[in-house]
Amino acid sequence: MTNFRSLKNHIVKTAGGLTALVLAMAAFPASAEELHVLNWKGWGTDEPWAVAEFEKETGATVVHDYITSYPEVFTKLRTNPGYYDVVVLNAAFVGQAAEEGLLDEIDPASLTNFPKLFPEMRESPQLMIDGKVRGVAWIWGVTSVTYDTNLFQTPSTSLEVLWDPAHANRVCWRDDPEDSVRFAALALGQNPDEPQDMKAIAEKLRALKPQIKAFWKSEDEWRKLVAAKECDLTIFWTSSADRAIADKFPVSYIVAEEGAIAFRDSLVIPVGSAHKEMAAKFIDYMISKGFYDGWVKAGGAPVSANSEAMAGLPPHSLARKILAAPENLKRINFKGPLSEEQRQAYLDLWQETKAYFAQ
Repeated sequence: MTNFRSLKNHIVKTAGGLTALVLAMAAFPASAEELHVLNWKGWGTDEPWAVAEFEKETGATVVHDYITSYPEVFTKLRTNPGYYDVVVLNAAFVGQAAEEGLLDEIDPASLTNFPKLFPEMRESPQLMIDGKVRGVAWIWGVTSVTYDTNLFQTPSTSLEVLWDPAHANRVCWRDDPEDSVRFAALALGQNPDEPQDMKAIAEKLRALKPQIKAFWKSEDEWRKLVAAKECDLTIFWTSSADRAIADKFPVSYIVAEEGAIAFRDSLVIPVGSAHKEMAAKFIDYMISKGFYDGWVKAGGAPVSANSEAMAGLPPHSLARKILAAPENLKRINFKGPLSEEQRQAYLDLWQETKAYFAQ
């Protein structure tokens, strides 16, 4: 027979233990909501100061996973449904991802900064599909013609300057098949996404042979060439040119009358995300003027899709003066999707062109 006093003491001890356990649990907050982000390493979303700021404001923990190519994005989304909450995806691939059922719809009303995006950015048919927002415009950048400001008091306004004999053996070209074909197409007045006369493009690229001083693949290679005064003209990324200008390199750039090539990165929410509300908060933070101001200060920021962020840049900023100028925006060609057949054709053509240069 159970002793009443013993039972009473057991209850008191148990209650005390439960109370202690509750107090102990209260001393340690519940584990933070984890937000899984997929992006290129060092491409904005993983800026340490930004991650710290967002985590402090929301209590979430941001976990990054990194890619080396966009095909890798598709592989990860197909094989890990529900794992990622926010993905950085080039706008040219959003349609394909949506068609495969990999992307969730995003409610623009959940984003306080959505109305501040440039209309042509937020309403792009690459991102708004069948009336639904599948991707949110975030940042963009341009590959254009840069020139030595010590040599050009008045820069050319045409891509034909790259083929001008006056600059023979003084052009530094990006060693990239897609950009090469696209720029040749622009110079010929063809659609850079769907060129109709590849034979003419091949001839135009071959005509560069006497012009080429060197090829470059990385920003560091470009900087070394320019610092050594090897290049009068180059094909280069404008955000990297801005960094070089800040470092006192004597360069500037133009958006030629024939146009320039641009990329546009968007932020998407994959189907199956268990943290859609937090994902929307993260996207809203990423497209905010506050985040962009911080990225500009930290260095290496491309161009923001947020009109207020661009208006907040210093008056001397070339991104504000040149890229965001209305007349130049109309001439910028945002890259569209390429089929695998096109990619292979561009690669084959470029390899044949380089073999011709080497003869």
